[in-house]
Amino acid sequence: MPAPQTPLWASRPVTLLLAVPAGTALWAAFPDVAAWPLVLVAVALLHAALRRDTPWWNLLVGSVAGTVFFLPHLWWANEATDTVPWLALSLLEALFFGAFGVAWTWARRLPWVRGHAWAHVLAFAAVWTAVEQWRSAFPFGGFPWGRLAWTVAAAPTGRAAWLGGTVLVTFLLAAAGVLLALTASRLLAAARAPGRRAPHLLAATGAAAVAAVLVTGPQALPLPHDPATRAVPDPPVTATVPVPDRSRPVDAATATAQAGVLRVGAVQGNVNEPGLGSFANRAEVLDNHIAGTDRVAATHGAQAAPDERVDVVLWPENGSDLDPQEARDVARALDGAAERVGAPILVGAQEFPQTGGRYNVLLLWQDGDVLARYAKQHPAPFGEYIPLRSFVRLFSDQVDRVTTDMIAARNAPVVDVPVERLGRSVPLGTAICFEVAYDEIARDAVRRGAEVLVVPTNNASFGVTAESTQQLAMTRMQAISTGRAAVQISTVGVSGVITPDGTLVARTGLFTPDHLVADLPLRTDLTPAVVAGYWPGWVVAAAGALLTAAGLVLSTRSRRAARRGTTLDSGTTATTATTTGEGPA
Repeated sequence: MPAPQTPLWASRPVTLLLAVPAGTALWAAFPDVAAWPLVLVAVALLHAALRRDTPWWNLLVGSVAGTVFFLPHLWWANEATDTVPWLALSLLEALFFGAFGVAWTWARRLPWVRGHAWAHVLAFAAVWTAVEQWRSAFPFGGFPWGRLAWTVAAAPTGRAAWLGGTVLVTFLLAAAGVLLALTASRLLAAARAPGRRAPHLLAATGAAAVAAVLVTGPQALPLPHDPATRAVPDPPVTATVPVPDRSRPVDAATATAQAGVLRVGAVQGNVNEPGLGSFANRAEVLDNHIAGTDRVAATHGAQAAPDERVDVVLWPENGSDLDPQEARDVARALDGAAERVGAPILVGAQEFPQTGGRYNVLLLWQDGDVLARYAKQHPAPFGEYIPLRSFVRLFSDQVDRVTTDMIAARNAPVVDVPVERLGRSVPLGTAICFEVAYDEIARDAVRRGAEVLVVPTNNASFGVTAESTQQLAMTRMQAISTGRAAVQISTVGVSGVITPDGTLVARTGLFTPDHLVADLPLRTDLTPAVVAGYWPGWVVAAAGALLTAAGLVLSTRSRRAARRGTTLDSGTTATTATTTGEGPA
């Protein structure tokens, strides 16, 4: 009997071509384009591109989709380093998309996944989210950039982070994307078979309705919200952002406060030479941030009325590359700025211990002393430290730009700020730069008592790219997940103030000096996502692994049975091979 002919839409050329718009749509769903509904289109296209039932082919298709996505998504890595590191990072991350293609090929071979639309949708979402979790943890601590959840900080689906963190948000988006694919498939089937149009249209309507619920349903979740909140737009980094009157504090939903209000100043000092030479003149960077602190002091400093003063001033990562504990002139400059503003300054700096290496630190500085300290727990591999240095140098001499490897600190991500007005210390949750992408750091901070989140970052080396707006989306998602107001403060932008429900209420432009003053609600409640901790990630990672392993075992048994010419227990003839992997679509 001749083998059945593969339909054109499931042929290798077509499935490989579909990977290109899938990756492109996913890129456009993220900042700076930020057309978040395209994340559903991307998932639907990838689902269609993986129709063939051949693992090695779906490895290729998934890798192509991942490459098309990551190359432009991580373009900032090329700006910050060089072509080879950018290509290496993008292609490594793209391989995880290829691994998903293989895992999904095996998982969908399970009879109940193939035979039931609901199981097909849940299995796809579970395997996708599991691979995303693995990519966020391995290798070298993982790289969570490009998670589906980061696309919907301003969309209803993003509010699900309050309930189950970014794991739940990604799961919902993956499931909704497959439902979109099934809707399209049923509509096409109705057009091809007029005699059976009614059941196909009914199935399409049902799939579309469930997808709509998954995407918009989180809008009903009881996130802390202040009706008086005024959102600001979040334009691309290339857009001109007008600077409003900074003398008036921004209200970050103070009506949601449970333990008082913290007034913060945040200084974006800017640099005069964007790119690799941005910190060539360290004194200039320090002076820029002192000048910005003086602008805060002019309206909300020690000379202002008591109810107008700021409680703390936030500086970005590397606001002072020189350690004020070692450089006396830096210490004197900070003392003067803190005295004029009448509040301690949270300073980003570098520490070089005698034992070697360096720490990326936040120092709460006042009166010549460090009141509290946080050191970065999760340095960026190949950016702040170089694993396998001698081997990697064979491919790029950019590794030699990191002359001293950063050390991963073991400390709580919390800085306690004494606030005389409140009669107590206020714990700030801290995540330095890329740490905002790691859910466990913000979650751990809140479990340890943090009442607001602060994300100091240095985006100067990334040029005019979407890196800073990608980070801002992550900060918004962490605010939703933890139920805390948040401030992202950058050396050059984009900086922002965010309410506990993720609303952006203030934003700066890129590569411009600016400052913000904001009233942040102090909150003590724990969201369901914080209470759940690691469990959502563990459960979905285990489910994805079990589905993949079970499908692989079944495939192995099928091949062995086929060689013997027998029939599987499930009733499927072992000698019949499926070439398209359609499932219930």
